[in-house]
Amino acid sequence: MTSDDAVVFVVDDDQAMRKSLARLLDSVGLAVRTYDSAEAFLADYDPERPGCLILDIRMPGLSGLDLQERLAAGGARLPIIIMSAHGDIDKAVRAMKCGAVDFIKKPYKGRVLLERVREALAIDARRRRAAAARAIVAARAARLTPRERQIAALLVAGKSAKQIAFELGLSRKTVDVHRGHVLTKMMADSVVELARMFSNLSSEPDSP
Repeated sequence: MTSDDAVVFVVDDDQAMRKSLARLLDSVGLAVRTYDSAEAFLADYDPERPGCLILDIRMPGLSGLDLQERLAAGGARLPIIIMSAHGDIDKAVRAMKCGAVDFIKKPYKGRVLLERVREALAIDARRRRAAAARAIVAARAARLTPRERQIAALLVAGKSAKQIAFELGLSRKTVDVHRGHVLTKMMADSVVELARMFSNLSSEPDSP
């Protein structure tokens, strides 16, 4: 799926609010799906589908915070915009500390909400591109032999071929051969690029 398949998911037990949000989002050409409960959303949610989530805090059954925590526990990083009545501000702040990208007070202003939605969709697209890039690097790294992984780690740590040879009890020529294999399998033009690849592989996914 691509960013063109992005969907704005709306979870709110207030039918009038769902309809209002759906009309607003549809008016600017955004795909939208609405749900009257967190449980209904979870039953339909596909983590592979790009998009963002507009989430009410107070709902029967699973609350908005409950849903947010369940998604986070499952590894989902769908950007979440919290919709909050004035009395829910403390909970909204808590939700943002747990990773929500923003919160909007009810009643919302259409222009402001659309701006936040576009920002959330951009965050999701950026995260997915980064995740896809990390997956490619991980697949290349999986092809390395144990010795190649060992030498790659030392190269990334800034060790010279001479230092690696001494540390591992190998000849300089052997290290150079392994170094060449590592760069070829990782499709890296230099050790600097190799280091960047491994740094991105170990980094946290993009945050808001």
